[in-house]
Amino acid sequence: MGFLSGLEKFGLGKINKESLFEDDDKAQELLEKKKEAEKEAAAKQKTEYKETDFLLFKTVHCPVCDESFRTRTVKTGKARRLQPDFDLRPRFSNIDTNKYDVSSCQNCGYTAMHRYFPHLTKGQITLIKEEVCSKFQAPENASEEQLDAYTYEQSIDLYKLALYNTVVKKGKTSEKAYACLKISWLYRGWLEELEQQGITDGEVVENCKKEEAEYYEEAYEGLVKAVASESFPMCGMEESTMNLLLANMAYKLGKIDVASKLVSSILVAPAASHQAKDRAMDLKEEILKTIHSEKGVAE
Repeated sequence: MGFLSGLEKFGLGKINKESLFEDDDKAQELLEKKKEAEKEAAAKQKTEYKETDFLLFKTVHCPVCDESFRTRTVKTGKARRLQPDFDLRPRFSNIDTNKYDVSSCQNCGYTAMHRYFPHLTKGQITLIKEEVCSKFQAPENASEEQLDAYTYEQSIDLYKLALYNTVVKKGKTSEKAYACLKISWLYRGWLEELEQQGITDGEVVENCKKEEAEYYEEAYEGLVKAVASESFPMCGMEESTMNLLLANMAYKLGKIDVASKLVSSILVAPAASHQAKDRAMDLKEEILKTIHSEKGVAE
């Protein structure tokens, strides 16, 4: 009697026991080879990406001088999204998209983050013409002929120019605060870039740390004032997202009581998303750890 004997009654032949798992072994071998090839291709692709691979020029019309110019922007869906920072700072693989969220007219000097750029009143245009355009001098390296990536220093300069314009046009508190937050995030990104290059001390590092902390504090204070005086959505965020941002910022700045109250408001808010509540719960656990740690030190 052979292996799987008795199948003759069904009109079927015999199968050798030795070949029972032969096809499975071959399939597994092919699968492993395919996975290894995909892993090697992904690793090769990762090392070959340049920041400019994610960028393109976008034509923008300036509402102040009525001229059109080209600005750098990130290709939609090109960059791979990563887990954001604790304070919702967006992160992407191979590019810091925060560097490219600002438009700057090199003809007249009007500069603003993309979401705010086209929205000016006649009175604001007059103020910008008087206080910015009449004094503006375009930097020598401002040519848009080459699609070069911004350095952190270049991007920070543009955001500072955007903040200056917002102050001049008497823009909303939230817009000024959000610009400060973006600048702080850029200094953080610059520090990360320096660390990857093996630079962990020196004048540039110390200045980045100082500026990051200063703009972060200004951003927090400004957003708190904006929440008390402006309506939502604000800076593209609805209320629970803004409260989550402020809770994390307050926690980073050592304002534990404020962070705790904001977390509680998110957890009981009917309109808050599941994601916001999950992140609020994570922060609540960090707050409790900090409180217990401080109590232990005090005792």
